[in-house]
Amino acid sequence: MRSFRFVTVDVFTDRRFGGNPLAVFPDAAGLLDSEMQSLATEFNLSETTFVLPPADPANTARVRIFNTTGEMPFAGHPNVGTGYVLAQAGLGQAGALKFEELAGLVTVRIDRDAQAGIVGATIDAPQPLSLGAELSPEAVAICAGLAPSDVVTSNHRPVEASMGNPFILAEVSGPALARASPDTTAFRRVVAHSPQLAGRLALYLYAFDGDAIRARMFAPLSGTYEDPATGSAATPLSGLLLSLIGGESAAYDIRQGAEMGRPSLLRVAAHRSSEGIRASVGGSCVPVLQGEVTL
Repeated sequence: MRSFRFVTVDVFTDRRFGGNPLAVFPDAAGLLDSEMQSLATEFNLSETTFVLPPADPANTARVRIFNTTGEMPFAGHPNVGTGYVLAQAGLGQAGALKFEELAGLVTVRIDRDAQAGIVGATIDAPQPLSLGAELSPEAVAICAGLAPSDVVTSNHRPVEASMGNPFILAEVSGPALARASPDTTAFRRVVAHSPQLAGRLALYLYAFDGDAIRARMFAPLSGTYEDPATGSAATPLSGLLLSLIGGESAAYDIRQGAEMGRPSLLRVAAHRSSEGIRASVGGSCVPVLQGEVTL
């Protein structure tokens, strides 16, 4: 019999039962790929992470991220939450953590309060902004249960954007964001008729709310009907907005999850670099559960 410890934390929140829940296995050495997938499916959270020894000893760890249906190249709240958990165990005191992931190297900086207590983390997305194919407002609307007129195209058309994990980013009106509801059948139909999506559709809707942004993310074909907080979509959104407004940098507060009863706050920042537009996302974390799995 083999035993593996796990911890769960709520990410992008300062209180329990808000934000995006995450399960972390801080020492997953010895787990098979199939076991990681089975455990992620059993936890039934948007993601579960498994921490392994790094391939390069200069890095902190290799982190594998699974949702309920497969492994992910990169994700936001899993890195923030895993960094928080490892920092609570004593790592990261001398500097940033470095996580090896399928999408590249993720840098994690630990956030502390005035008393030097660990409160969260801020991560750098592993890739510069890349933009892909556009999706029609009609396709976005039918997937989200909206009218095409609800989709705002004055700044940009719905477009695939990525900094390690691709999303369709679409601006909508504030009232439309509140009433959006994913239609799984429509998602399947749009994917089937949109070869540019390569069989995957994660839809990130956002609306401006004064100086802040409200957002919702739907990916029912990947097992996430709605996500309370999506850091890997928030980073390319900040990069896309910077590309549109010009300047050298931009920062936004993004609120997500209110419609699910799990309010979340993500702080994102984008900047121009020699490699293109880069971005980071950070937030607070709260421990919730811990236990052990025996296999």
